[in-house]
Amino acid sequence: MIDLASLQNSRFAVLGLARSGLATARALQAAGIDYLAWDDDAARRDAAQKKGVKIADPLQADWEALDGLVISPGIPHTYPKPHPAATRAKQARKPIIGDIELLARATQPAGAKFVGITGTNGKSTTTALIGHILKQAGRTVEVGGNLGPPVLDFAMLKNDGIYVLEMSSYQLELVEHLRCNVSVLLNVTPDHLDRHGGMEGYIAAKRRIFNNQTATDAAIIGIDSEPTRALAEELARQGGRKIVRIAVGHRIDGGVYAIDGVLHEDGSGFSLDLRPILTLPGAHNWQNACAAYATCRAL
Repeated sequence: MIDLASLQNSRFAVLGLARSGLATARALQAAGIDYLAWDDDAARRDAAQKKGVKIADPLQADWEALDGLVISPGIPHTYPKPHPAATRAKQARKPIIGDIELLARATQPAGAKFVGITGTNGKSTTTALIGHILKQAGRTVEVGGNLGPPVLDFAMLKNDGIYVLEMSSYQLELVEHLRCNVSVLLNVTPDHLDRHGGMEGYIAAKRRIFNNQTATDAAIIGIDSEPTRALAEELARQGGRKIVRIAVGHRIDGGVYAIDGVLHEDGSGFSLDLRPILTLPGAHNWQNACAAYATCRAL
């Protein structure tokens, strides 16, 4: 379990008591941090209360005494209609965050590295590949986020550890201070547009994976979709981080690409035939392999 003791003297409302919400309540309680928790589903509330979770309706809370709302990513906080508790948090000018933000606040000062992976398609496969490679290389790794264990159930890692996080657009909207040493954006195609108010909002949510990066960090970006290609150019103009472009079917100067199932790293002369070792079919999985290679190379 993640030790949230560094957040002492805080008080949070937790909304949503599925896997991540329950893990959040457990971690807050274990650290002695005051909180209240709620789910609109009465059965979930009852089940959580039987496990010792403190249940209270956030609509009846004193929001001036709260430091933020920790909301499950599936609950709308802006579009198409915000949950009433999210509205109350905004009225009180309190941050609306997720469990990944709590993970970042509690562990980043200790020096553990973070890898974030997002994209409309392929993020689960890429996350699994990166986790597998790092474990085979003998690194101490925790893998989860959008799929897998809730992040606050992770072990506390020291400065030689790496958190590998698959993050959806919903989760990315709920992070403020997360800094990924390596951020991966595979592709962007229309999805979840009702939750983001349209394509522009969806792209903006995905873009947040690059927030807070510094000159020592890397952005791995697939350029085979128009929005991500444009974003790679924008980030390159801004500077402040290393940009590594990945693609399938064509060469990229200074990037990592796959042609006919063979991965190439431009500039180093390295190549690897993926076909005998990558059991996942389809050219899209060559892109996932390029992203995993580029990420581990950057680390």
